[in-house]
Amino acid sequence: MGCDGGTIPKRHELVKGPKKVEKVDKSAELVARWNYCALSQEKLRRPIVACDLGRLYNKDALIEYLLDKSAERPNAEAAAHIRGIKDVKELNLTDNPAWEGDHGDAKGDRYEELRCARFICPVVGLEMNGRHKFCFLQTCGCVFSERALREVKTEICHKCGDPFQDSDVVILNGSKEEVEKLRQRMEEKRAKAKNGKKSRKSKAAATETEKGMKPGPSEENHSSSLSTTAVQKPESQKEAGSTSSAPGLPGTATFSRTVKPGAGAGAKRPVPAAEKSEAYKSLFTSHSSAKRSKEQMSNWVTHTPYHF
Repeated sequence: MGCDGGTIPKRHELVKGPKKVEKVDKSAELVARWNYCALSQEKLRRPIVACDLGRLYNKDALIEYLLDKSAERPNAEAAAHIRGIKDVKELNLTDNPAWEGDHGDAKGDRYEELRCARFICPVVGLEMNGRHKFCFLQTCGCVFSERALREVKTEICHKCGDPFQDSDVVILNGSKEEVEKLRQRMEEKRAKAKNGKKSRKSKAAATETEKGMKPGPSEENHSSSLSTTAVQKPESQKEAGSTSSAPGLPGTATFSRTVKPGAGAGAKRPVPAAEKSEAYKSLFTSHSSAKRSKEQMSNWVTHTPYHF
């Protein structure tokens, strides 16, 4: 037992009791949740994105995770619900003018405020260090404190002026109860989007089947031309009156059309006499202006005499 130096052992040194549960330091937990990426555990740097559950990520780390999900990462369960880049929203944060940046090379010769946050609320001025609840809008990505949205009730964003609804407000780094509510809302939103896609696909399939059953414009024109030719008789056939009955179908009459030779598409159409003008007629010797009277006629005969 020892005791050679005059020490007397106590009961808690001899009897082993139950192990005490290690308590997590709340201040260290807040610093980790609000200043570090939930996926890569690196310091948050712009661009910063947030998911539907209110967790903060570095955009480049999240893109690497989405490109290669097979790689082993220590905190992959923090982003397991993210299917693509559309499931996150880039945050529009407001810088804190009192924040002087990270002093990694500090010599310890001055006081450093470690609780000073990098971002603040643009309306109230509260620091985003975990002591106050902050939320962002899914429509525009602007970040505000919950106090600002509660005290200044409006349906327009305080920073950019875009309209929003209560369902667009997502609490950042909320409690377990708040995270469960956000998860339910996320699942309902995805189910609605999935049902909407199915309904649009069914409507598109129905319209395609209707278009397949209806005749096209060329078919309609062809059928209409056939019906008109079957009902109406050509004028040339009516004038000619040449009808002949089919040998195998008694009582039916078919109209035959005689085509003159040389009356094709390339043949010239003769101009009727009624359409010829006087100027055109005067070009020929048969016109009355070309005929001579007896006084104008000569007594001698030429090779080509104009005697009529």
